[in-house]
Amino acid sequence: MSINKSYAVFGLGRYGRAVVKELLDNGAAVIAVDKDRKIVDEVVGEIPICKCADITEPGVIKQLGIQNVDVVVISMAENFEGSIMATMLCKEAGVKRVVVKCANEAQCSILRKIGADETVLPEREAGTRLAKNILSADFIDIADISEDISILELDIKPDWIGKTLKELDLRRKYNINVLAFRKGSRVDVAINPDASIEDDMKMIVMANCSEIKRIK
Repeated sequence: MSINKSYAVFGLGRYGRAVVKELLDNGAAVIAVDKDRKIVDEVVGEIPICKCADITEPGVIKQLGIQNVDVVVISMAENFEGSIMATMLCKEAGVKRVVVKCANEAQCSILRKIGADETVLPEREAGTRLAKNILSADFIDIADISEDISILELDIKPDWIGKTLKELDLRRKYNINVLAFRKGSRVDVAINPDASIEDDMKMIVMANCSEIKRIK
């Protein structure tokens, strides 16, 4: 996992707190922000950097240093206007990846049009799963089998290209089981351990979450 990146979470309701907790549990640097002083006071002991601020006000993004953050999660679906303003300000500040929680598909569509890189619906995307996904651009969490085991889609690492699964020996090195390869829209479950891996493939694996973090 790319925990060398920095993250900010706007909105510390149940969903936002779940995202922050998962990020912190994985060793990530997180700035948590909410405009409700009562909420901030409740969580300040659990979150190292927790600020009370209205991120929709001009200048606040710069004051908090959000322009230096790699990924921002905006978890304010109950405040659609605020989500729009926060998204625009983050993109104007140069934040590379802005993920916004929405209340419905219509909000998702609008937010993507005004600059959100990703949108999520809370009933479809648990806060902890979203955090797992944004911790790395190298894999997508497809499904949780248990608290520790997940099915993931991995990008092919540069040093894997041209090698075979037999040569990589991923089961021994990382304790992961390769289930299939995806190339475009085609998923191939008939795995040949002696076939060379190509750079435009994706690898679908079942793995222990703690082990997958070791893959850089």
